[in-house]
This record gives sequence, C-alpha cells and structure tokens, in this order.
Amino acid sequence: MFFKSKFSYSNSTSSYSDLLLDIDSGNVQSIYFYPRTREINVSYKNGKKEKIPIFYNDQLILEKATENNVELTINNSRKEYSAANSFVSVGFFLIFIVAIVLILRSTSKLASKALGFGKNKAKFITIDDVETRFDDVAGVPEAAEELKEVITFLKEPKKFTDLGARVPKGVLLIGPPGTGKTLLAKAIAGESGVPFLTIAASEFVELFVGVGASRVRDLFAKAKEKSPCIIFIDEIDSIGRQRGSGIGGGNDEREQTLNQLLTELDGFGDNSGIILLAATNRPDILDAALLRPGRFDRKIEVMLPDLDGRKKILSVHSLSKPLSKDVDLGYWASRTVGFSGADLANLMNEGAIHCAREHCKFINDIHIENALDKITIGLRTSIISSPVMKKIIAYNEVGRALVSAVKNGIESVDKITILPRSGKLGGYIKINPDEDVVSSGLISKKLLLSKIEIALAGRAAEIVVFGENEITQCSINEISYATSIVKEMVTRYGFSVMGPISINADNNEVLIGDGIVSKKSLIADNTYSKIDHEIINISKVSLKNAIKILQKNRLLLDKLVEILLNLETIDKNIFMKTTSKYLKILLYYLKIKINLVKLFKHNSFNNNSFLYSYFSLYPKSMV
Repeated sequence: MFFKSKFSYSNSTSSYSDLLLDIDSGNVQSIYFYPRTREINVSYKNGKKEKIPIFYNDQLILEKATENNVELTINNSRKEYSAANSFVSVGFFLIFIVAIVLILRSTSKLASKALGFGKNKAKFITIDDVETRFDDVAGVPEAAEELKEVITFLKEPKKFTDLGARVPKGVLLIGPPGTGKTLLAKAIAGESGVPFLTIAASEFVELFVGVGASRVRDLFAKAKEKSPCIIFIDEIDSIGRQRGSGIGGGNDEREQTLNQLLTELDGFGDNSGIILLAATNRPDILDAALLRPGRFDRKIEVMLPDLDGRKKILSVHSLSKPLSKDVDLGYWASRTVGFSGADLANLMNEGAIHCAREHCKFINDIHIENALDKITIGLRTSIISSPVMKKIIAYNEVGRALVSAVKNGIESVDKITILPRSGKLGGYIKINPDEDVVSSGLISKKLLLSKIEIALAGRAAEIVVFGENEITQCSINEISYATSIVKEMVTRYGFSVMGPISINADNNEVLIGDGIVSKKSLIADNTYSKIDHEIINISKVSLKNAIKILQKNRLLLDKLVEILLNLETIDKNIFMKTTSKYLKILLYYLKIKINLVKLFKHNSFNNNSFLYSYFSLYPKSMV
C-alpha cells in the first residue's frame, strides 16, 4: 500500500549531520517519520521542507527530537499493511474456492458425458419432419419401386407372413456418389408413416474401446421400443469394412462395432418389425458377413440416370426456378451424359447464380452453358496473349477433337476452346461419353484404344505440324491419363498380348496388417519387364495411329485451327458443319480417283501424266 505525503519538498541540501545540528540549535519545527523507510520529512521554522536520508530504524534522531521538543510524527503503517494483507489473503481464498467449484462442475459434466458415451446419436424423424416424397426422386425408378415394397412390408406384414415370406432385415443402397441414395432414404422417411431413425456410421466410433458396440445396442433398443421402425445408417463402409484389414490386423473398436451390428441383425434377439436401411458407394470393401442373406437381404443399385432420367431430374430441380421458354431440358439432358443427380442439381443452381449475377429475370441457355463449363472444365483464367502459344494450344485441342470424330463419330465432340481454365496448361475439349457405355458399365478394348489415341492426339498434332523437336509439355495431363488406361488394359483387363491375366488386382487399396504377405503377387521379374514393354508398345502404336489420322486429315486440321483461333471457342454445331463439309470434299475427290482408276484399266491409258493432272486437284493429305 502506498501513502501520499501531505508535504511538498524541495531538493535536499542538508546532510544527516546538518540535521542533528539543526535539531540541537532549535531550527527544526517538526519531523515526519516513516519507520520502514530510510528517510524523514523535515519542516524547518523558516518554512523550508526537505527529505533527508537516515539510517534504518534510526534511534538517534528520535532521541534528539524528544530532547529538543521537536514535534515528532511517527506513521504507524503496520495496521494498514496488515489490513491490506488480510484483504489479499481473503481474495486469494475466494479465488481458490471459485476454482474448486468450477473444477467440480466441469468434472461432473465430463462424468455425465462419459456415462453417455454409450448412447447413440441417432435422430428420430417423423413424417411431419420430412417434406421429401417419392415424387421428388427422379431418375431412379427401379430403386424407388423396390423401396416402396419395403414400406409395404412394414405397413402390411401379414400380407407376406401368411404366405410364408420373411420380411427383409436389411436393405443396402449401392451406387456412385450423388446418385440419390440419401434422397431415397428421405423419401422413405416421408412416405412410410413409421418411426425413422437416422445416423451416420462414423458417429458410432469413438476413441474409447467398446463405445461403438454400446451405441449399436442402444440404437436397436430404441428401435424396438418404436417398432415397426426403419433405421438408416449412411456411409456404412465406415464401420462395415472387411475385418482384419487395419494396422496390426485390424481396428479393435471398429471391428467390435461391426460384430455388434452383425449380432443385432441376425442374432438370437427378436428384431421383428425393424428394417435396417444403409447406403454406401464402396460395396467392394464391405465385410462378407455383413452382405450375406439374413442381414442385408436386398441390395439395390442406384446407378447414374439415363437420358430420360436426367431430363426428369432437371425438371424436378427447375420447378422453383424461372426458366426461359427457349430452354429445352431434353437438350441439356443429352449434353450431360455421366452426370449424377447431384451434378444436375448443381448445374441448375449454378445456372440460377449466373442469371442473378447478370441481373436477369429468367434463366436462359447461355446461363446454363456457362454453368456447364464451370462444372466440367473449371473457371476461366487469364487469356493467353502469345500468338505462338495460342497456335500450339489450338493444334493440341483440335487434334484430339479430330481423332475423336474419326474414332467415335462427329457427334462425340461437344466443345473446343483455347480459353485457359483453372488447373489446365491450355484450352479444353469436351467429349460426350457414350450413353450405352455409361449405362451398362461395360468397356471394350476398342473403346479403350480409342481413348488412348484421343488422349495422345494433342502430342501427335504437334509432331505433324511442328516436328519432333518442337513438341511441348502441353499434353502432359492427357499423356498421364493415357498411360493409366494402358496400365489398366495390361494388368487388370487382360487386353494385351500378355493374355487374360490380372496382376496386383487386390492391391487397389493399401492394407497394412493381416494378409499383407498373402496379397503379394508371386510374379517373376521378367514378367514385369514384359508388362513394361507391352505398356510402352501400346502407347507408341496408339501415338502412330493418331499421327496417321491427322496426316490424312491435315486440311481439316488446319481449317479447324483457323476457325478456333478466330472464335476462341468452337461449339458442337460449328464443328459438325465444318467437319461434314470437308469430309464431303474428301469423299468427292476419292470418288474421282476411283473412277479415274477404272477408266485407266478399261481404256488402257499409259499416260501417267494424265492421272497426275487429275490427282493434283486435291491435297495428298486427304487421300
């Protein structure tokens, strides 16, 4: 504690000895003394005031002042210091008490949480909580019909049990991401009229061993109370992975959770009236015991929508959006081969965003076109200013488009652009995938070879136009893509001279632990050398084939590049028109050549210059 003196002092000019003399001579009027300090405040009779240093606990000054009747004031600050210390002590004590209370409260909360670890985090959903119905789900009619039957099992079980039929215990939704598996589950929740429990598989697993199994037991216990009931587990592959595939042979907590789930699905307990609905996009990694009949009795594939399905999905997602009268959803359905339901929903949403950005009232084809470009080829970046770079990029993109037109038809090319996009060195070419291939999932050797030649066509165009020594890394991404296809052909599909063998097919996923030795391929080193040789050979042959195609159609290649450099983007219509025109010219000159050859044979012309004069009417590159 600090005390402010009531005196105002000048700088000290007197020493300790001077002070003693002044006290004896009667010049000092009063002394203000602090016992704990080494100085005193002195007031002289002439009005001067000074601070003079003294010795610690100086008794001589006190004696002198008493003898000479000097007014002496001693500041007894011990009581004040004691009070301050008491206040501080009480403050520290109160802080300590508050800290203890807070610790006890937090400990009690942790204890309650610890006791609740075994409680599942599933949410009950009633028919009033969900607005989704089967009418809102488009593009997957087969899956929707099978799930409607599941609802019938719950609403009218006697209809099936009277005939000796057993109600399925589990239904597994399988399909690529974005195809509508979770949406179908929401539709069931909205249509069933029975209690619906939903939880993500990742919510079962915690750090502590045994928590996941406890949550599974609690989940089924709640479902039994609400029976008939539907349990929906999303992304079940989080806990349903094949056992023994983790570090050290497996993950104990995850496997205990899976074991408990298997027991609840097909154990001795009565789970009648409960149907487990699950979704995954990785059925290949699920444990075999989980997939057997009696657990997941039904497996429903939710695949990518076909042309009609995409049109219906676009219609569903366009209901709340003001479309222009000129927008044909069937046309955009044909432009979105391979799109999932989520992709189509994103397309219409991005179209609406583009429309709002331009302050338009209705979404038109341009807005949807910009949205499609953003989704498929990325955002547009800064425009390339160098004419040389533009020319190189143009020949790369047109080369791929031209080879695609030869291999897969003119209709396969959707768009060519030299405008750079994010993540790309140059432009972009959009090739429509084959509808039948996407729907069936079957890929032929011919199709894969075509994909390789198309991917290498950019490099082939540079070789044809600029020469071997002037090639660039513009096709680096496409070359990498082509190499991956060749590897799949040789090592997985058996599409090579190596024969129908599959090498390292089980090593798609790195599994550290049990079984790592058994999964090691027993293949000789010379076999790997043959594989490398075959990969290199297929790549070289494909490049040569692409070069031949471009050499034969050099005139068309140059013409398309000229158009692309002027317009920067060639759409499907311009490409088809230009390609068809030049192909007609080619066919016309070929017909002339054939007729001339026939004429030569029949009339026995010997004048080669006559033939040369006619053949010179068209470029040799088009022959």
